[in-house]
Amino acid sequence: MAKDKKLVEQITSMEEDFAQWYTDVVLKAELIDYTSVKGCMVIKPAGFAIWERIKNELDARFKATGVENVYLPMFIPESLLQKEKDHVEGFAPEVAWVTHGGLSPLQERLCVRPTSETLFCDFYKKDIESYRDLPKVYNQWCSVVRWEKETRPFLRSREFLWQEGHTAHATAEEAEERTIQMLNVYADFLEDYLAIPVIKGRKTDKEKFAGAESTYTVEALMHDGKALQSGTSHNFGDGFAKAFGIQYTDKDNKLQYVHQTSWGMTTRVIGALIMVHGDESGLVLTPKVAPVQVMIVPIMQKKEGVLDKAEELRKTLSEKYRVKVDASDKNPGFKFAEQEMRGIPLRVEVGPKDIEAGQAVVVRRDTREKVIVSFDELETKIGEMLETMQREMFERAKAHRDSHTYTATNWNEFTDILEHKPGFIKAMWCGDEACETAIKDETGATTRCMPFEQEKLSDVCVHCGKPAKQMVYFGRAY
Repeated sequence: MAKDKKLVEQITSMEEDFAQWYTDVVLKAELIDYTSVKGCMVIKPAGFAIWERIKNELDARFKATGVENVYLPMFIPESLLQKEKDHVEGFAPEVAWVTHGGLSPLQERLCVRPTSETLFCDFYKKDIESYRDLPKVYNQWCSVVRWEKETRPFLRSREFLWQEGHTAHATAEEAEERTIQMLNVYADFLEDYLAIPVIKGRKTDKEKFAGAESTYTVEALMHDGKALQSGTSHNFGDGFAKAFGIQYTDKDNKLQYVHQTSWGMTTRVIGALIMVHGDESGLVLTPKVAPVQVMIVPIMQKKEGVLDKAEELRKTLSEKYRVKVDASDKNPGFKFAEQEMRGIPLRVEVGPKDIEAGQAVVVRRDTREKVIVSFDELETKIGEMLETMQREMFERAKAHRDSHTYTATNWNEFTDILEHKPGFIKAMWCGDEACETAIKDETGATTRCMPFEQEKLSDVCVHCGKPAKQMVYFGRAY
């Protein structure tokens, strides 16, 4: 009983300490556990089931655009990593190195992949000869290692799971088209599947991926007003191709360099899911991503016929939905609290009186709305409630983002908003990297993206007063 109480004890209030609330949720919902390797986590069954749902959905969306899956090694020779100067400099502080094989020192250090651009380039150099070999539209599901100084479950860990797409094209136009196409796949997935509204745009040169010609991003706003980069898509142009000698013979029998892209989404989106939709009772999962959509809780389950009815309902509902029965010997109050902590979208309560009346009580996780539904209508009503919940979760998240997006036309407005109104700040920028750096140094706010949908808020930069070139989303970020 003591263990039961500990599992459902009150979590830290979001308003009191959002960071501690987040940690409480990931631990008490049993998504992760800590390990003896600092900065690394065990993703427990409840957490991995969410990742599997995300992975399977993304994989299907990728394949619908012609993507094929491959797998490349996790080790990168140091000499290979050094071939693209900007790339290696960008990742050098986070690289983990293998120096020994067994008891013998290696002749050349091996990097544990922080990302796989160099490996794909080495592969493409051998695999691409003619224009007939293009495009190559590959993706791999794997883990990567980045030796982060400060870590937090899902948001920033030293090893994390992700997918990384790497493509090669005959022309710059094809590469740019694929870069934007994959960004849109991410945006549609986040909004449709996870009910997370995003801002699409381009990163500044200061914030773009190391070695990229341009980086595009989808930015989401968390409940506490901080931004989270939730997926990126990079156009490499022919920079990597020239560094690695990746050429093909065109239709005129002339040698040309390929144009490449890369794009990725990680287990970080589970952190976004928690921080956008979670509440004081724990997780709130969208119906589409939830591994269990409906939990049937038998009331007074020792009474004759109660468990039989719960199992009968499970079998019927399982034809359309992901359903479980909680037949454990815990009391109903504990089961309700546990179901809420884990974010299961719908709870169906059924007891002796319900059976006698031919009905069940259905409770929504997000709004706590209770509806009495006859057994005959239960299957249809659950479908309607799940659909409504998915839609309304997105609408609430979008309303929160929009109400926490502010406009600043001068520096006083910018700093006042930043200190008193956490969220996105839209402001004009001169395009000077030195000015961008000064803003970050003075406030801790970074450029999140230059949105595709531009607005002219004023004629001058919010910081330096010089003529403005772009409207930018700023914010403090994870």
